[in-house]
Amino acid sequence: MTTSAIKVTPRSILLGILLIPVNVYWMTIVEVKYYSLDGSCLPLFIQPVFILFLLILANLLHRNLWPNTALNQAELLTINIMVAMSLTIAGHDTMQNMFGAIVHPFWFATAENEWQNLFWHYIPRWLTVTDQQTLKGFYEGESSIYLAQNLLLWIRPLFFWGIFFLVMMFAMLCINTLIRKRWTEQEKLAYPIIQLPLGLSEDAGIKLLRNRIMWVGFGLAFTIGLINGIAYLNPAVPDIPYIKRTSVWDHIFTQRPWNALQGVRVSMYPFMIGLAFFLPLDLSFSCWFFFLLRYVERIIGYALGTRYFPALNDQASGAWIALFFIAVWVTRQHLIEVGKRIIGLDTSLNDTDEPMPYRWAAIGLITSFLILAIFTRSAGMQVWIAAIFFGLYFMFSFAITRVRAELGTPHEIYYVNPHDIMATTGGTRNFDPSSLTIVSLFYWFNRGYRNHPMPNQIEAFKMAESVGMPNRSLWLAMVVAIIVGIVATFWANLDVTFRNGAIAKAGGFKDWVGRESFNRLQRWLHNPSEPNLTKSGFMGLGGLLTFGMMFMRVRFLWWPFHPAGYALAISFAMDYFWFTFLVAWLIKLLIVRHGGLQMHRRLAPFFLGLILGDYVIGSIWSLIGTGLGVRTYKIFI
Repeated sequence: MTTSAIKVTPRSILLGILLIPVNVYWMTIVEVKYYSLDGSCLPLFIQPVFILFLLILANLLHRNLWPNTALNQAELLTINIMVAMSLTIAGHDTMQNMFGAIVHPFWFATAENEWQNLFWHYIPRWLTVTDQQTLKGFYEGESSIYLAQNLLLWIRPLFFWGIFFLVMMFAMLCINTLIRKRWTEQEKLAYPIIQLPLGLSEDAGIKLLRNRIMWVGFGLAFTIGLINGIAYLNPAVPDIPYIKRTSVWDHIFTQRPWNALQGVRVSMYPFMIGLAFFLPLDLSFSCWFFFLLRYVERIIGYALGTRYFPALNDQASGAWIALFFIAVWVTRQHLIEVGKRIIGLDTSLNDTDEPMPYRWAAIGLITSFLILAIFTRSAGMQVWIAAIFFGLYFMFSFAITRVRAELGTPHEIYYVNPHDIMATTGGTRNFDPSSLTIVSLFYWFNRGYRNHPMPNQIEAFKMAESVGMPNRSLWLAMVVAIIVGIVATFWANLDVTFRNGAIAKAGGFKDWVGRESFNRLQRWLHNPSEPNLTKSGFMGLGGLLTFGMMFMRVRFLWWPFHPAGYALAISFAMDYFWFTFLVAWLIKLLIVRHGGLQMHRRLAPFFLGLILGDYVIGSIWSLIGTGLGVRTYKIFI
């Protein structure tokens, strides 16, 4: 391939810019209004894959008519990366959550909850909207964001929140710049999530789309989704059972301690069987094994009648902190070399192919942290508390990014967040009310991490490295996508909520984020707590178990458990997927043992087809639902 063929071209950036508002609005309609598809909840986003699929089909037609002007793989990947980047902003666990939180206390305050007296005065007015008439339109609908009195009141807080999130994403870009070469070129981590976009775009889509085995997987997943979608709209049509989460023994285990098994669900999501097939065997085994072990712990806890055991959220917090230190440890030599390059002691490490020079990345990271410090201090948060909060947040971000790069697994680590850790280990009594209020106001971007921006950024750089795209021009495309994505997200959410009413007709509006944030703040301020040594001990236990498993993994080749599997299985990620991981693990084990790597490579397109077929039919159902104005079948949850 020639150098000109692998450039990030202006037309690919322009197409990405044009598609971002379309993608963001479509995703906002289906997730916020109809609460269907949940395309941003998965490690590989649904909508960008579907858009890439349509682009490839259109490009193949264009290629037959005007072959010299058809899009090449680099251009297709640039568009896909830009569209995916917009979902890291507009998705389920980022700015959708923000709209559910930042004005919540001024609409839901009552005489009973005493929010007005407790913490209204701690919330900066430049970060929220308090006008009741505007909030009435926002929550009840039948209004418009295009009315001057509504638009003007929202511009200021959204401007500051937009700058805030842009700075955080830029800090992540800087961190990824500093570690990219080590994880991508030297360690050659697997990056399983990128297999489908790379496979789809290869040779402008011709290679994969001509693979018959891929179409078998595609047809199987597509047919399952088609039948179940029809059954969803017409209950007289029988559906295919156990595809989505299904209880198998809740009615059997009703007495203590066996009722601890209630809540275990079996699912056979085709897309997740496809994704899990590309995971290392030890990880997929560890995920489902530790998920089942987690319920053994629950049975023991129910039998003993203990108050805290097994304290899964606390174990998970300790495990993810340990994963951060493990990720830093395995990257330490590279970081030392990068540090020498930055201060000029060693110039042997080449950074000309990096998204930005290491020195500029370091300056950008420091500047970003300074801006965050100024922002939080202006909001009323003490700097030392902000340092702890963002330190923990970026520790989790780093660990999640490492797990995604190495293993590609989903990371739904609900309730593993900085403020819970701070309240547990430090006690809320030791933090001032103003800082606790701002911590609660920040809950929207760390309640969950499903569409976290940082792993998607480094996966984009890996795709660039795989096809020879220049990182610096891709970095520019990503920054453009972030800025356009922020603006598009603000527009889409306000348009949808003012039209339909955030709590009137928007079934997926994240008002629970506001409830969780400020109900907890209310408890913190009414009943200040001391450090909880028991829960802190479980955090320490989670960390020690993770370090111990990593030690055994390094020292003994026969060790079957992966520490990331333990962290994922006790932090909610496996609630949906444990059985699909078991199925994928068993299938892959049999293929590798009896057919070898050659059979594995031959059958890999089948599993890519499972992902693609499920994503395509799920996207079609969401478009049908949007067109008809009804909720339709979704392939997940």
